Amino acid sequence: MAFEYIQQSLVTRAEQALLRSRVLVQHSDARSITIAGSSYLNFASNDYLGLADQGISDQQGITGSRSSALVTGYQQVHKQLEDRLCELLGYESALLFSTGFSANSSVLKSLFNDNSPVQNCAIFQDKLNHASLIDGALQSAAKHIRFNHNDMGHLRSRLEKSAASNKLIISEGVFSMDGDKAPLEALFKLKRQHNAWLMLDDAHAFGVVGEQGLGSCQGYQEKPEILVITFGKAMASQGAAVLTSKAVADYMLQYNRDYIYSTAMSPLMVNAARFQLERLVKADIERARLTANINLFRQLSEQSSIAVMPSDTAIQPVVLGSAENVVNAQRALQQKGIWLSAIRPPTVPANTARLRITLTAAHTHEDIQFLVKQLEELL
Repeated sequence: MAFEYIQQSLVTRAEQALLRSRVLVQHSDARSITIAGSSYLNFASNDYLGLADQGISDQQGITGSRSSALVTGYQQVHKQLEDRLCELLGYESALLFSTGFSANSSVLKSLFNDNSPVQNCAIFQDKLNHASLIDGALQSAAKHIRFNHNDMGHLRSRLEKSAASNKLIISEGVFSMDGDKAPLEALFKLKRQHNAWLMLDDAHAFGVVGEQGLGSCQGYQEKPEILVITFGKAMASQGAAVLTSKAVADYMLQYNRDYIYSTAMSPLMVNAARFQLERLVKADIERARLTANINLFRQLSEQSSIAVMPSDTAIQPVVLGSAENVVNAQRALQQKGIWLSAIRPPTVPANTARLRITLTAAHTHEDIQFLVKQLEELL
């Protein structure tokens, strides 16, 4: 059975009295802490100047968590957000991270560490995956194999040639530079056929794709073994979460150095994320408005013969080729009152430098019409 080493490692750690777990903090201030109904003087805090209590209000939370989650930084607000995400997305466990980059890269480094049977571990990764996923794979102990973007035939060939017993396929739900979506049905089929796991970075889908905006996997009977979402995009907050099984989450608590040795996410930001999460799941009007804006932009672009890459998401790239061309176009649009991103290598492959247009529900039809007019005149 694949990935048996995860549970065995947890058993071994427990037998050696080395199994880490979090302490749920019920209350803390500059000098004391309450755990399981008992109060203590807190000599485990990193809040050296006692500034963490200076939050905006008790309801919004203190600004600092004072320590890592495995010391005394794991508080009630963290658990509440984790539980709510698990409830909405259908997972056993969630871990919070301060950034999506840390979440992605650290999961790979810790899942495939010196404790794992690295000779039997392989990562299969889309060539257009985010830098955090690439970096994490390169820093892991597993064999790193890449397949052509969204090319399921190429992925199948790579999987068939691999003798690894622990295979992890990695994709983004919505790709950040192209704006297209992963072929999830095909990915689920391949992972079943090859006894593999799937890790999905859903940063650009969470909030805008699927029922209630709950991401790329809504409507499927299956879900990835590891799902990463971020709070800094549609959720308009800060941070990230890794959703997975309890065994994998416990494994992360033992080996994920980013999580173990980082100060826990600020309670103030956790409360902000909780607030925005509830707004997000109810934001059907905003999602409908965004969809209408995407459709309008694509319709007008087609009428104006603007070569926009195929995408039905908020990310609408226009490839201009050279870095010089795209920078010049960006500057020309700025002079017309339009600010957008000029994306160049190495973020994207050579000769695919592009204008990266991102649409929002806040844009008016007049905004989009003006943008398309300026693009038409420029290009």
